[in-house]
Amino acid sequence: MSINLFDLTGKVALVTGAVHGLGMAMAKGLGHAGAKIVVNERTSLEKVNSAVEEYRSEGIDAHGYIFDVTDEAAVIENLKKIEDEVGSIDILINNAGIIKRTPMIDMEVADFEAVIKVDLVSPFIMSKYVVKGMIERGGGKIINICSMMSELGRDSVSAYAAAKGGLKMLTKNMATEWAKFNIQTNGIGPGYFATSQTAPIRVDGHPFNDFIISRTPAARWGEPDDLGGAAIFLASKASDFVNGHILYVDGGILATIGKPSNEN
Repeated sequence: MSINLFDLTGKVALVTGAVHGLGMAMAKGLGHAGAKIVVNERTSLEKVNSAVEEYRSEGIDAHGYIFDVTDEAAVIENLKKIEDEVGSIDILINNAGIIKRTPMIDMEVADFEAVIKVDLVSPFIMSKYVVKGMIERGGGKIINICSMMSELGRDSVSAYAAAKGGLKMLTKNMATEWAKFNIQTNGIGPGYFATSQTAPIRVDGHPFNDFIISRTPAARWGEPDDLGGAAIFLASKASDFVNGHILYVDGGILATIGKPSNEN
């Protein structure tokens, strides 16, 4: 019975932006648990096709679509295509996001608004239209990808922190409104992970690499596969009474403000 709680066989999971990185890691986790995977990208057919090929090479039933998650009309159109071609969406992971690293005093209003639109408004748009089918079918799972910046500020990421803080509260409000329909809405807040984007700084002697390892109680960067279990849990029957929660997968960074146990 405990194993069956995590079985996603027959489920359709849409993971926005999951053509690489942490989104792909979470989608692969769901795929290996039995779900059909749908991914999207805003403009690049090459990226979508490459991602679908990678999923399928691992035995995952995967499908790709091109659309902009901030474009309401495009979202409506493509959700209809997905339902017709793949099936009704049982699991939605709002993973697509951007960051612009600019000191707040120098940041253009248009850049601030662009981050808010992708990181906060798009989960609202996607969830609004996906949840209608979930309500009709009597249940579903929505997972919003938050951040440690949902809890903490950091230099030069004002828009990102504002968006991710807002996404945490949007997650709680989705749970408040939709739990009565047997829909569980939760979030995942990744810590610092070993990805292709962080590869240049994940070298011995680099100040930021040393900082992350020294300030993380687990004394290491997260591996993308570390997110798979969290995604499976929140997408599966195992989390049917978990709602409005943000699960931080951060090696313990948010647990401490003092000297970590791995420091002498």
